[in-house]
Amino acid sequence: MKVVIKGFIQTSLLDWDGKIVSTIYTPRCNFRCPYCQNASLVCRPEELETIPFEVVKDYLCEHEGWIDGVCLSGGEPCIFKDLPEFIKEIRILGVKVKLDTNGGFPDTLKEIIDGRLADYIAMDIKAPLDFPLYSRSTGITSSKVLEKVRESIVVIMDSGIDYEFRTTVVPTLHSEKDIERIAQSIEGARKYVLQNFSTKGDILNPTFIQIKPYPVEMLHRMQESASSYVEKCIVRGS
Repeated sequence: MKVVIKGFIQTSLLDWDGKIVSTIYTPRCNFRCPYCQNASLVCRPEELETIPFEVVKDYLCEHEGWIDGVCLSGGEPCIFKDLPEFIKEIRILGVKVKLDTNGGFPDTLKEIIDGRLADYIAMDIKAPLDFPLYSRSTGITSSKVLEKVRESIVVIMDSGIDYEFRTTVVPTLHSEKDIERIAQSIEGARKYVLQNFSTKGDILNPTFIQIKPYPVEMLHRMQESASSYVEKCIVRGS
């Protein structure tokens, strides 16, 4: 397998729907979100230790019956074309799989969904689906990438798999109106999650460390306006 593991949280945590999971981090990403908290993973993965799959496998086998699943995160896991084969190896161990993605690789998503390889998909929507705004939030330079994001939204909503869309809300990048526009673009979605920006971690653009996150009250106002378009909107981490 060519999927590279650059981080593995062996301490289990509550993640989706009360599941106890461990998180596998893959390196590299096709986006350059300035507020990203995994800058080394995205930009300097060669500086990080590569973890053999056998380490993950042994840990999951040792904790069989306690660990419910694995969350594949990054970076961007779907950047690896053989991700579906990698997931198959995980599923052999009898655990559920959650996939975190930025939606930039709809073909890989389709393969995973068609193979019923993921039990839950969480896709980040970085900004309203307008190229200048998306470029500002992600660093993309081609509108074709945004079209792939749009395609992934449709693929996920039509998949029959449990899912959520989510936005990390960053002052200077997102206004209350922006969040409403995102919710409109996923009208009818099962779940939309708002996460507050945090200056903790390895921030890609150091100037963003100086930005003060929105007060929780503002996120709840955004939640109220977004709730008109989706089945469920929540504020996570408040």
